[in-house]
Amino acid sequence: MTIKTNLEELDSSLPNAQSSSDLSLIAFTLARYHLTLEAVETLHLPPFKGSALRGGFGHLFKRLVCVQPTACLQRCTLANHCPYGYIFETSPPEDAGVLRNISEIPRPFIIEPPPDKKMLFIPGETLTFGLTLVGRGIDYLPYFLAVFRELGREGLGRRRGQFRLKAVEAILPGQAAETVYRAEDEVVRTSQLQLTGETIAARAASLILSPTSNPQLTLTFLTPTRLKHQRNWVRRGPAFQALIKVLLGRISSLSYFHCGQPLELDFRGLIDQAAAIETTNCETHWEDWERFSGRQKQRIELGGLVGRVTYQGDLRPYLPFLVLGELVHVGKGAVFGNGRYRIER
Repeated sequence: MTIKTNLEELDSSLPNAQSSSDLSLIAFTLARYHLTLEAVETLHLPPFKGSALRGGFGHLFKRLVCVQPTACLQRCTLANHCPYGYIFETSPPEDAGVLRNISEIPRPFIIEPPPDKKMLFIPGETLTFGLTLVGRGIDYLPYFLAVFRELGREGLGRRRGQFRLKAVEAILPGQAAETVYRAEDEVVRTSQLQLTGETIAARAASLILSPTSNPQLTLTFLTPTRLKHQRNWVRRGPAFQALIKVLLGRISSLSYFHCGQPLELDFRGLIDQAAAIETTNCETHWEDWERFSGRQKQRIELGGLVGRVTYQGDLRPYLPFLVLGELVHVGKGAVFGNGRYRIER
């Protein structure tokens, strides 16, 4: 299947912002999109639709792009040289250095399913979800669109209902949007709407609180958030130190493997200082959900924390990471939409 590509550059409206001098997020780039699907047949989807979208997409992606399916039956043998290998089975490069032995490299994409738990979509109804691509993953947008368009023909959900990829927009949250695909002409348009380290620093600066007060921030965990602390799942809270340790690890890996830039940070110092951040209010609970893995042929538990936590203390050094975490999520299962949170003041 071929999607025509229009190489005409669109105007960019990225805001001008000063980058943070003490953080190395300057090389971090990501792009966010809204994909709108229109049901052609009745769609029967699970309440948490991220699993269906990721599962259907991954299976079809491998089938469409794999050039040696027999050799790659267990794992892609071409590693990052293959589109599927890079997106779904990211491997450390040969010169990976200190992160070469990391067991789970985060994938360069995040699917954000709609927040509702609507399960039935009749013909003509639409479903819009978010897609975030990180660093080099942005170049693979045409693959994502081609596979989702083909997935519409093969069907999605328990009864394989057909849909069509109606429209795709590139977005800068709260600022701008550009159409990059429409079903009417099937042309993929380029867009320069990307978030950078400077964008993140500007957003973080807007959250800076007075050092003379007792600054507080509330995080609302919108989707199940799975964090491990001392080898155990965090089932309440989480404590700020446990949260920031996992978040820094994820951001560091995304920056290194997908943006080509290691973070030059005092990780140990930041994590140790995080112990002084207090939890002043906690309204979280554990929400269970599971998905069936076609690759592993078994059901996988993916429950996690949802709810609100308020933190108090010197949060300023952590604001850029918390802002970036809103976009890339935190914890296990982020590619399905797990670990999504919102910052509230």
